[in-house]
Amino acid sequence: MSRSFFYTCLLALIATFFSACDDMKDVPTPVDLPTTPGETGKMYVLCEGLFNMNNSTLSLLNFDNRTINPDFFLFMNNRGLGDTSNDMKAYGSKLWIVVNVSSQVEVVDLKTGISIRRIPFFNEVKTARQPRYITFAGSKAYVCSFDGTVERIDTTLLTIEAVTTVGRNPDGITAANGKLYVSNSGGLDSPNYGTTVSVIDLNTFLEIKKITVGMNPFKVEADSRGDVYTVVRGNGSTDKGSWCRISSTTDEVVQTFSELPVINFTIRNDTAYLYNFNYTNNSYWVKTFDCKTHQVISDNFITDGTLLQRPFGIYVHPSNGNVYLTDARDYVTKGDLMCFTRNGKLLYKVENVGLNPSNMLVIR
Repeated sequence: MSRSFFYTCLLALIATFFSACDDMKDVPTPVDLPTTPGETGKMYVLCEGLFNMNNSTLSLLNFDNRTINPDFFLFMNNRGLGDTSNDMKAYGSKLWIVVNVSSQVEVVDLKTGISIRRIPFFNEVKTARQPRYITFAGSKAYVCSFDGTVERIDTTLLTIEAVTTVGRNPDGITAANGKLYVSNSGGLDSPNYGTTVSVIDLNTFLEIKKITVGMNPFKVEADSRGDVYTVVRGNGSTDKGSWCRISSTTDEVVQTFSELPVINFTIRNDTAYLYNFNYTNNSYWVKTFDCKTHQVISDNFITDGTLLQRPFGIYVHPSNGNVYLTDARDYVTKGDLMCFTRNGKLLYKVENVGLNPSNMLVIR
């Protein structure tokens, strides 16, 4: 036997071994879930991974058979999701995943998890636009990108059909009252942060106004009456941040909550679920807020003493109102998913769902 043939066989054996190990990892594993009214079907959990490590994942939690596949996208598509996935939303029969550093939007069949198309986000000279977040209005998808643009996508053809310009490093997008609201963070120019939210008319797809909200704006989301709530992150030292409410009728800030330095939030049935995390002393809070009365409902959503290390994602079940919080732990090890009742009591915890789990989505 020649030495080269021996090494070829050895390498093939090693590759087969590690491939088998990977296959074992891809097999759904049992999880201990209690029987919870209205909690059927499946949940996708999008995990960002680490910047420039190309290790974003999509986990699938199956409520019906009590299993989780922690790398479902890889399992279904025989390739990874990409580098630093930031957002995930469903539209029709498709799941749309925004992968920032890879500069792609992955369009996936909602039920099967099989990729339909990857939409590249590069400008005319092949520079990455770095998409961040996605929203939908009418039959179009709209994506804000770090290069200062918003892309409009035909959701049937799955192609970018138009691009418009906003402010620096847009970092959040939502639709309300026939318009798009896009936060211009300026985050890549720290400490020279942006301070505005751009308003785009959906009919013309042009910016019609910039609204000053405060330093380093981030997530934007609208309630049922069209008020657009905006995270204002500040600079972490002299400006601690706030949360503000924009009227989509007047396109003016109508209220600023300086006592609520929100990091992330979600709105369900006009109740907002908010959290803050202090990176200096590793403290946090989780609150609830009534979007109709504009008052805090509870200063302490978690009522049973359950502790997290670093809250990273928040989501509300569309049917039963359960509230999900993800814990990123230390940002370099796999995080956990926690499910709470609407009264703030822990129902269950699923450990090691993925690295920096940030977005959740229940499907039927």
